[in-house]
Amino acid sequence: MALDRKLGFSKLQTLFAEIFGLSRTVALCASILVVGVAISAIYWSFHQAPPSVITITSGPEGSIFFRNAERYQKILARSGIRLKILSSEGSSENLKRLSDPSSRVDIGFVQGGVAAGMKIDDLQTLGSLYSSPILLFYRSAAPFDLLSQLSGKRIAIGSVGSGSHALALSLLAANGIEPDGSTTLENLDAEDASKALVAGKLDAVFLMGESSPPEVMRSLLRTPGIRLYSFSQADAYVRRMVYLNKLDLPRGVIDFEKDIPSRDISLVGPTVELVARAGLHPALSDLLLEAAREVHGGAGLFRRQGEFPTPLEHEFRISPDALRFYKSGKSFLYRSLPFWMASLANRILVVVVPMVVVLIPALRSIPALYRWRIRLIIYRWYRALLAIERDTISPREAGERVELLDRLNRIEQAVNRMKVPASFADQFYVLRGHIAFVRERLKKGQP
Repeated sequence: MALDRKLGFSKLQTLFAEIFGLSRTVALCASILVVGVAISAIYWSFHQAPPSVITITSGPEGSIFFRNAERYQKILARSGIRLKILSSEGSSENLKRLSDPSSRVDIGFVQGGVAAGMKIDDLQTLGSLYSSPILLFYRSAAPFDLLSQLSGKRIAIGSVGSGSHALALSLLAANGIEPDGSTTLENLDAEDASKALVAGKLDAVFLMGESSPPEVMRSLLRTPGIRLYSFSQADAYVRRMVYLNKLDLPRGVIDFEKDIPSRDISLVGPTVELVARAGLHPALSDLLLEAAREVHGGAGLFRRQGEFPTPLEHEFRISPDALRFYKSGKSFLYRSLPFWMASLANRILVVVVPMVVVLIPALRSIPALYRWRIRLIIYRWYRALLAIERDTISPREAGERVELLDRLNRIEQAVNRMKVPASFADQFYVLRGHIAFVRERLKKGQP
């Protein structure tokens, strides 16, 4: 095997020498250049291949975040990409994982409003996926009009690390309700909090889809004595907290027969974004956005058909690859070929074009530089030969002729030691003929 490689390299070297008129040393350098560029291009091609496994941080099992991740998993599997799903407490924990390089998480669902005070320079969003309202269920004989009326109550605000926990604290703080005050704030997950509310152990619970199974929220909507809070100051919250949106839940939209809800409800909530690390492969970005369109592109309670995903920029900068996808969709190769084949073809093109750009000018310049060098050497000996011939014009003593012959002999010896490629054979032999011509003139003493 080693002998075959040696013979193959020797043939390449000979090929360069014969085609371009190079010496074996220069041909060796050109061969090394070609082989080096080819190896570098092949390595780069394999290095730039999209990974076949990526990891998403979602939410608690059974939550909307987790269910959406499972749908993404099935869609990506069609293209041969395996999506590993990590459960979490919610948006805050997802963001912490994405910000920590050692966590080896590639993407995650993050709701707006949880990034305050965190380092997010290396993160970018692929777009907003949907609006996620925060739902406040409470037990009361009469409807509450203001959040400040919860002061002194027992309230569940979600698990630490969830987006509902962070948003609930912000909303309560805006209404003068702090963790260390007279109000009891419980860090309970959705199921425990809903059971405690039904049992009368809590007065109110904050729930969001990121950490709450849909069944829990539907159950509370149908439970007698439990009310869903309508944000009477929704417009003001949206103005003060720019990451929030106003959302409307029309009367009867949950259940026409039982008239649930029994009145129009005003809600507020952030959008949920698909956040990725800056190094996400462009091909995977396209696949994920395709999956997002399939999962979130339909109409729903809080979105119109085709409204999401959308490149809204809030706390995270938009990925350039995502912007390109929103403007023009996938590239021609990825539209026309299966994912693995398009990825391979794309890398081949990316490798071949730089090789052509680098190698052709380099290989064209090597022979030109080498021919220029050989001509300089030949012209140098011609200048020395012309100097001797000029010295023969005037009559010379015998001793002077001997000195000229000695100079000519040194020129001839140097020329004979020259290594000249076949392409310069004509000039080489003409030079030797001229040396012989000058020698004959010296011997005959002709001017």
